[in-house]
Amino acid sequence: MGSRGIAEGPVLVLGGRSEIGFEVARRLAPGRVVILAARRSSELTQESAAVAAAGATAVHTVEFDADDTASHPALLEKIAAEYGGIGVAVVAFGVLGDQARAERDPVHAIAVVHTDYVAQISVLTILANLLRAQGSGQLVVFSSFAGARVRRANYVYGSAKAGLDGFASGLADALHGSGVHLLLLRCGFVIGRMTEGMDPAPMSSTPDQVADAVVRGLRRRAGRVWVPGILRPVIFAIRLLPQPIWRRLPR
Repeated sequence: MGSRGIAEGPVLVLGGRSEIGFEVARRLAPGRVVILAARRSSELTQESAAVAAAGATAVHTVEFDADDTASHPALLEKIAAEYGGIGVAVVAFGVLGDQARAERDPVHAIAVVHTDYVAQISVLTILANLLRAQGSGQLVVFSSFAGARVRRANYVYGSAKAGLDGFASGLADALHGSGVHLLLLRCGFVIGRMTEGMDPAPMSSTPDQVADAVVRGLRRRAGRVWVPGILRPVIFAIRLLPQPIWRRLPR
């Protein structure tokens, strides 16, 4: 284990151009090897330079297609073998999708759920087995306020996040005592590229604030972190709202 609870070893970000994943990588970079994995990985020049400037000993980019689940085992095993294991793996990819389109088009609905749930299960299962075999490491998973109680306004995305939250919670229990730690982030509305053009919801946060919360959670070896923290009691309260009121709530 590294200083202040953060596992030693390379940092892997699956979703290397994700704003949150990138900010986490910058914060964990000093003295570490960082691997940014994403589609069109050759275009990660600016991200790589920024992570190197933050103090990484080396920055590598790897081609990664989250939706191509068949490619995940070989890719992740190769990364772990090539870089001597994985210290912290940040699963930062995802899509918001178009709710209106998803209600009309089952192909789009399935695509959203595939990226935000099925592909996440794939990489998390493989990573958990790799880290369990080495007896150490940390996983970072991003759930959402949208999955706490699924709303009519974004139920396709919300249902995927609800499923991911349940899967990650069960996986964290399965990893107990293995030396592997899973940190589950439950985030509210994050102002960034994914939500560009949308009016910020109450209790919004930024990628910087979420990344700060990730690092604090890793240091403390926390199991679950709400961003912002006020969401924890809010989530409890919204579960008590009557359904006729709940279904009329906006995004």
